[in-house]
Amino acid sequence: MADSRERIRAPPRDGREGFTSPRQVLRRLMLLSEGRQYREAATVVGRLGPSVLRSVVAELPMDILIEALPHSTYLLESFFNRLNAVVATPRPDVPCEAIMWHLVKLFSNPHETGLRQRCMKLAQAIGIWQPSLRESLLARRKQLDQAIQGLGVHGLTADQTGSLISLHVALKNELQRHIDTYKAAIHKLEELSPVTAHQDPAQSSHQRLLAIGYGDIQQRLIDNKTLLTMLDKPALKQLAQLVENLSQRVQNDKEVLFCVGQIRRTDATANTEERPAAGLLMNYSRGCDTVLGLMGPIATLPPSSPTSNGCSSGGSDGYHSDSDIDETNSELVRQYSVMYNKNRIDTLDSLNALPQLKHAHQLKAKILFSIIVLAFRACHGLKERKVLEVRRTLFVLDANDDSTATLDRAVRQQLKETADRFPMGDVERQVANQVLSTLHEYPCLEACIPLIHYISDCVRLAWRMVNQTNPYYLDTDFTLGLLQPEKHERYPISEKRSDIIRAFLWPALMQNGHCVYKAVVAT
Repeated sequence: MADSRERIRAPPRDGREGFTSPRQVLRRLMLLSEGRQYREAATVVGRLGPSVLRSVVAELPMDILIEALPHSTYLLESFFNRLNAVVATPRPDVPCEAIMWHLVKLFSNPHETGLRQRCMKLAQAIGIWQPSLRESLLARRKQLDQAIQGLGVHGLTADQTGSLISLHVALKNELQRHIDTYKAAIHKLEELSPVTAHQDPAQSSHQRLLAIGYGDIQQRLIDNKTLLTMLDKPALKQLAQLVENLSQRVQNDKEVLFCVGQIRRTDATANTEERPAAGLLMNYSRGCDTVLGLMGPIATLPPSSPTSNGCSSGGSDGYHSDSDIDETNSELVRQYSVMYNKNRIDTLDSLNALPQLKHAHQLKAKILFSIIVLAFRACHGLKERKVLEVRRTLFVLDANDDSTATLDRAVRQQLKETADRFPMGDVERQVANQVLSTLHEYPCLEACIPLIHYISDCVRLAWRMVNQTNPYYLDTDFTLGLLQPEKHERYPISEKRSDIIRAFLWPALMQNGHCVYKAVVAT
């Protein structure tokens, strides 16, 4: 009788029906996972109590489930939902970051239509379990975007005459000019009169200097003025700027290689040696942006763009800003719209009046498109150079130091506050030289005053926009692929039945990874 009672007595169950021990649960989950029965496994996890759940999470080989994504989404989602519901402290160690980066990897590559919906609840549950992952994703996306922008600064540079040449040729010419000047200066120093260059220190005593006569003073002035004229040439002052440009390029390439190395470590199949770096980085930036959107909102979004072109940010991962910043942002986006809808059209009318360009319709559109792109690129470069200039002036050498970050923020804030009155003449001339030197067979452009004014307007607007607290930048993905409604707007007289982009008429404006003004494209 005792044996019968022993047989029918229920074993301890941790308060949940059907599971007697973590080992049994783990074995059951492993069998279901091996058979890709993730929904059934998710049902099992949904009935676990806190103590069994902790034990199972600690022993379950999560790396296998991560590699099985997106198929294992339901099981992982069930784990995190259950952890959020029943586990307080101590919190078990769950590889949230590895799961999140695998999701980024999935969304950085071409994927099936339903993947976003499939992974949304998992991303939201992970965001609740470990909110700090949002900051990691935002930082990585910003790092990727900056690396992409850095790839665009390796173009031609202006020499002392304003002509566009390779940076390395400019450096060689500048160094040769310095060498020739310094040789001549050394030769001149050897020929100085004894009055100017005396070897005896006693000749420099105060009494001797006061005893010098008019003729000696005149000779000393001639000698020193000749040396100053040789050494203080405006042409010799370009070397510091060229070296700074070179330093910026080195730093930008370091950032690119660092980002590619991070991708290589998280995705062994990325084929980083074969793929163009820009495309790879843009894909992963887009992946970060998608996962941030899936995690849900973290702050209040700014009001929508005042133009019909304004892009929706999806209500997902916007940024918080006060009313003053919102008003400034809205006004800047409105000015960007006016630049396309009015300034560009007025300048196009002026180009249409030039006989040499009468039938060059595509060329005129490309000129105006290139100017706004070059303006943003030049302004981004100038902003970073100014930050580096202040660092060098103050001998701040450690780029990773907290004090350096504080200094950089102060410089960027000052550039923002003085953006309206900052002298932009050099940048305007740089952009104009790039355009005019490329189109040297059209000398009529140099005399087109509305075109020069358009260049000035683009540069000054771009400078204000890149110096905001959350800087604006252009989407530089000008691939002639399929029209993407979230960031492309079809030109009104385009072919409505085709979604293949034939040309870009105006670039998309981005901020914090969101499109705030769609690109205008011809299909």
